[in-house]
Amino acid sequence: MMTKKQKKMVCRLAASAVLLIAGVAAEGRWELAWILFILSYLAAGYDIPLKAVRNISKGQVFDENFLMTVATLGAIGVGALEEAVAVMLFYQLGELFNDYAVGKSRQSIAALMDINPEYANLLRDGVEEQVDPYEVEVDDVILIKPGEKVPLDGVVIEGSSSLDTKALTGESMPADVRQGDAIVSGSINLTGTLKVRVTKLFDDSTVAKILELVENASSRKAKAENFITRFARVYTPIVVGLALALAIIPSLILGNWDVWVYRSCSFLVVSCPCALVISVPLSFFGGLGAASREGILLKGSNYLEAVASLKTVVFDKTGTLTTGKFQVTEVEPAALVSREELLEAAALGECHSNHPIAVSVREAYGRPVDSSLVGETKETAGKGVCTSVLQNGTWSRIYIGNRTLMAEQGVEGLREPSSVGTTLYVARDHEYLGCVVISDTIRQDTKAAIAQLREMGVERMVMLTGDREETGRAVAAEIGLDEVYGGLLPADKVKKVEELLEEKAEGSTLGFVGDGINDAPVLSRADVGIAMGGIGSDAAVEAADMVIMTDEPSKIGDAIAIARKTVGIVKQNIVFAIGVKVLVLILSAVGYASMWAAVFGDVGVSVLAILNAMRALKYKKS
Repeated sequence: MMTKKQKKMVCRLAASAVLLIAGVAAEGRWELAWILFILSYLAAGYDIPLKAVRNISKGQVFDENFLMTVATLGAIGVGALEEAVAVMLFYQLGELFNDYAVGKSRQSIAALMDINPEYANLLRDGVEEQVDPYEVEVDDVILIKPGEKVPLDGVVIEGSSSLDTKALTGESMPADVRQGDAIVSGSINLTGTLKVRVTKLFDDSTVAKILELVENASSRKAKAENFITRFARVYTPIVVGLALALAIIPSLILGNWDVWVYRSCSFLVVSCPCALVISVPLSFFGGLGAASREGILLKGSNYLEAVASLKTVVFDKTGTLTTGKFQVTEVEPAALVSREELLEAAALGECHSNHPIAVSVREAYGRPVDSSLVGETKETAGKGVCTSVLQNGTWSRIYIGNRTLMAEQGVEGLREPSSVGTTLYVARDHEYLGCVVISDTIRQDTKAAIAQLREMGVERMVMLTGDREETGRAVAAEIGLDEVYGGLLPADKVKKVEELLEEKAEGSTLGFVGDGINDAPVLSRADVGIAMGGIGSDAAVEAADMVIMTDEPSKIGDAIAIARKTVGIVKQNIVFAIGVKVLVLILSAVGYASMWAAVFGDVGVSVLAILNAMRALKYKKS
């Protein structure tokens, strides 16, 4: 869909083309042809000389407007009016094509901008009031009706529904939510009405952070973009000087001013660096757009370039490679004790605790726990709990904890479980009942993600965890990592990453993937900090350079594929544009290329480079 400005330009160019054809047809009557050519020139490019004058008044002399103005007016001066008009017409056609391509690139990011909510339905004393999301405070209650955007982050306190989170995560399947579930701003409520207690101000909400990331991404340029900017500043004055020399020096020696001025004008036309100045940023913008459609937000094209050369990836364990949700993975009762008896005792002992481990024990028991049977509970930090429990008409004490607690209570006969995880030993009074092993579950796509990174040439994959090294090694062995370092504090992780940075190959980059607040320092220290944004802490998202909205490790491979494709396109455009321009520049200078060839060397190369750059927008998973 073209904008109003683009439609106006199409009309101008169509009028210019008609007048140009009429001028060519009327070449037998040169006065009429001359008038038609001038009208065609003005229809196509009256604004180019005006822009050149305006930029010169601001101190910006050597830009494409200046080059086109001097080249076309010079061509008119030596009688090449038809070619001057054609140069301006095709140049403006190339600019129109560029505007359309940029608009196409922006569409992939525009979907993210559409998540910005316009209002919130605030409940005050039971009365609904439509207000600006900025006016809503933490702990206020809002109502979200079907079809409305979720305006702020919060927790559902009443109702159930399905949410469309595609603009946030790239996930097409709706997410079901009910009472007690956390929801994030920017998603769309599809079915039921939800009553939500707000947990964050709008400025701190998910949608605000995403919009800030997208808006700031284009300001952080890649090395290739900075190179092109510096190149154009030096290159343009040089070619203007060469064109001037080409027009004057041979004319003073050999004469034929019109020939050398014509060659000089052709030289100026082909020297315009549009193909590079346009296509390189457009390629990176397309790459950022392709990544955003996959639920991957990068804070700048410089990080897209860095992701392309990732050779070392360092992972946090809990919440990154694993879900951060615990479950019972092994139940090992003692002799003469049944599995049901062991789980019942453990569930009663953990009845009053909301710790994730206690919740996983009760879930494994699978039946409601009668709290009337539970008396006093005493917790000993670093050891476990002791709970009074009524069973078979008599009170007894249930001990749940580690070996130290069991030793203090004189419990004997403990057996080491076969699986790795957090082991809870259970005893009734001084009788050993058995043990339960609790483990963090590995994310569904973690194994595939590690295999994919290996195939993509990532040479070293390391796990850093605050958990026990034995637990880390068990997870690493299952998913295929190279190295594991356990029992690390945040400062230890930073130190280890610094060591890995010193060991990495020159020209390669190191990425760290984490999700928690304790990962923020090491995310900042890595070449590329990658945050699992869906459940990740605000501090981690703030410190990271790349945010994975879906919490899928496999998205790292997608990001690398998109980045490598984008950087490859940028390199192709640089080599192609410079190569063709140098060739046509030489041919123009020695008289073997006319201004028509110069038009191809400028506009033709620009169009081909833009078409190539637009490929960065398209990404298909292999």
